[in-house]
Amino acid sequence: MSIPQISEFTIRRHANAKSFQRGEAYYEAGAVNAVTQRGDLLQADVVSTEGRAYHVNLSFDGSGLTSVNCTCAYNLEGWCKHVVATMLVCARHSENIEQRPTLEQLLDRLDHIQTQRLLQGLVAEYPPLIEAIDRHVSWMTNPAVQEKTIKAVRRSTVDQVPFRGQVRQILRDAVRYFEEGCEEDPIAEELLSVVQTAVDFSERGEGENAIAILEAITSICVENWDDVAEYGAENDEIVGELNNAWCEAILSVELTPEEKVDIQINLEAWQDEWNADFGIVMEALRQGWDYPPLVQVIQGNITERGAWEEDIPDYADDLALIRLKILERQERYQEYLYLAKAEGQTQQYLTMLGRLGRVEEAIDAAQTQMNSMEEAFALAKTLSVQGALQQALDIAQSGLNLPGNCQYELGIWTSDLALEWGNSEAALLAIKAAFQIKPCFVDYQKMAELSGENWETVKTDLLKIVRSYSGWGTESAKVDIFLSEGLIDDAIAIVSELSSYYSELIHRVMDAAMSHNPGWVITNSRRRAEKIMDAGKAEYYYYAVEWLKKARNAYLESGKKADWLSYRENLMQTHARKRKLMGMFKQRGMD
Repeated sequence: MSIPQISEFTIRRHANAKSFQRGEAYYEAGAVNAVTQRGDLLQADVVSTEGRAYHVNLSFDGSGLTSVNCTCAYNLEGWCKHVVATMLVCARHSENIEQRPTLEQLLDRLDHIQTQRLLQGLVAEYPPLIEAIDRHVSWMTNPAVQEKTIKAVRRSTVDQVPFRGQVRQILRDAVRYFEEGCEEDPIAEELLSVVQTAVDFSERGEGENAIAILEAITSICVENWDDVAEYGAENDEIVGELNNAWCEAILSVELTPEEKVDIQINLEAWQDEWNADFGIVMEALRQGWDYPPLVQVIQGNITERGAWEEDIPDYADDLALIRLKILERQERYQEYLYLAKAEGQTQQYLTMLGRLGRVEEAIDAAQTQMNSMEEAFALAKTLSVQGALQQALDIAQSGLNLPGNCQYELGIWTSDLALEWGNSEAALLAIKAAFQIKPCFVDYQKMAELSGENWETVKTDLLKIVRSYSGWGTESAKVDIFLSEGLIDDAIAIVSELSSYYSELIHRVMDAAMSHNPGWVITNSRRRAEKIMDAGKAEYYYYAVEWLKKARNAYLESGKKADWLSYRENLMQTHARKRKLMGMFKQRGMD
């Protein structure tokens, strides 16, 4: 089966801006190991910057993708960076996808005896597999056993011991990392992965199991945190994630009064011992779903106080989002809408209306309730998924006039949507809005195509933006733009005071300025080379020589070969005792 067509616009629609940016960086760094296809399943391993491999599974049928999964702990909106990186490989280099046989095709090659030998070999390699085989054979051959086993599984709870051991080991490893001089926090990502396991149980409706795991995590962290606190480790991030996970678990299960008391006692003790704040968890424990103001709200009786009868706490938004997550999971959509509206969760309210197909209602509500770019962006993406592309474009365009922190991402997305809809004028305006926030050479070129005969006027505006933009990290884009327009002096102004860390960019400007301003090339490259040579660090001499080659070329370009030879001779006398440097002076290109 051939894979469905996957465009970059589709990838952007299913990932938030940060995930797309990080996924593209993973893709460009070659972090995606070979993508394989087995029938209607695509698989890839994506290696993180820490060296850990995450497994991505993409399932599809004749109508397109049906499921997208990754083994990482990501639980925010849309696709994670590992999925994005894999998708980009499929979109840009589908010819590199390796075709492999499906499980059915592999088994069809074996006879009965070979199949038995295969299973025996697998069990020898993975002994726990025998339990799964035993269970499945029982289910397949005895329906009564299947029903009994399922009921038993549903009543069971997880064993806390492995989780306690896992957390204890994470903290021990962290101590070793700290002692070895590791500057980055090695704890958070590992612990958050364990917390995600509890969240996964909550999402499957197994709140009791989630609570058991969270008790194990929290208690071991409290008991052993002093060991890592000595090295400056802070617990803010893990406490924040534990708060959210605890709330979701508690609100996903019916607890007896005795169970509530037990959890409360533990939380109060952990707060004191760990200097943590579990106030939101204890409020969720106290309120449950029977809290009178909450009951009124989800019945549609909304007042100015929302779901609170007392002063609204700082964590009200966090608690509301957790409740909304649970209501959505339980498909209680009208109650979701009531709570989102009452608690001022405008983005959730509008997007749920869109997802339910109530497009006109969502647009009407947006006219009075939408107050930020982020809300507009979320609603526009929802509407585009619903196929309401014109309405999505209208909302996205209006969002560019609202306050917010996603103007670049929204502008690019809106421009892509406008082009898909055939509206090049709207595409130009949107990408220009993005360019104002972050100049980009690719976007600059795209605007040249979109503006057509109006390019000279548009270009004048864009160059003003580039010259006045002071944001960090756009030096390369600025240089690309200026050099493409032959504005060498502007490019020189960008790189003149940059550190030599940007040597590749500076070399590029020097090459362009060689005939235009050889004096600047000479002065700037000599300054950088002399700084290295005077410091006497032999491991950096190579870079000094590369700067000197630029100076030499500029001397020759300006007809001053004698001056170069004199300068070179002076350097050789000054640094005569630096044998490694002297050897480099004799190489080709330094005469």
